[in-house]
Amino acid sequence: MTLAVMVVDDQAVVRAGFAAVIDAEHDMTVVGEAGDGAAAVSLAAQLAPDVIVMDVRMPGLDGIAATRILTGRENPPRILVLTTFDLDAHVFEALRAGASGFLLKDVHVAELLSGIRVVAGGESVLAPSATRRLIGHYAAGALAGPRGGQDEAVLDRLTVRERFVLTLVASGLNNAEIAAELGITVGTVKSHVNALLRKLEVRDRVQATILAYDLSLVRAIPPGGRG
Repeated sequence: MTLAVMVVDDQAVVRAGFAAVIDAEHDMTVVGEAGDGAAAVSLAAQLAPDVIVMDVRMPGLDGIAATRILTGRENPPRILVLTTFDLDAHVFEALRAGASGFLLKDVHVAELLSGIRVVAGGESVLAPSATRRLIGHYAAGALAGPRGGQDEAVLDRLTVRERFVLTLVASGLNNAEIAAELGITVGTVKSHVNALLRKLEVRDRVQATILAYDLSLVRAIPPGGRG
């Protein structure tokens, strides 16, 4: 199956560069390009892309607002945010808005292409340093959000094992690492993750991680602290 991809960036040269790289892949095709969030929202309604590679900082309707609109639609596209800044407040808000992850704009081509495939498959992707920076920002109180203080009863939906798996997901472990930690198969980990995502009514691991920190399920590690 060929993935339909849209590229959104206010810099024409950057947009063209990403589009050329993506279009060269045998399993991807760029179905459209947009220079701002408003154009992206309009074009996505016409083209129904599988994945949108979205810049954050754009004039007019920015990438965060566009992401919020797009992910609120029926059968929304997966959105991979690209940014110049590693986990600044804008990126975090994009994740809250429903983005499936983010990568830096200087990412290696292979990582970009892999990231598109990963989010298209229903998983999430973050820049390598993202989880530790996320923890540090939470510890500093910089990322307090609208879901803070949410009723902890939501965790009662999970089994003891699912709750523990959630803490490992929120700590940045991938499925293979969780399997090794618990002495179970990767397939079993996937089943646990799918179950907790369904029960918590979140789209992916990124949203689950945000929820885990909002509920203080995982202890934040201060910047420069041990972890």
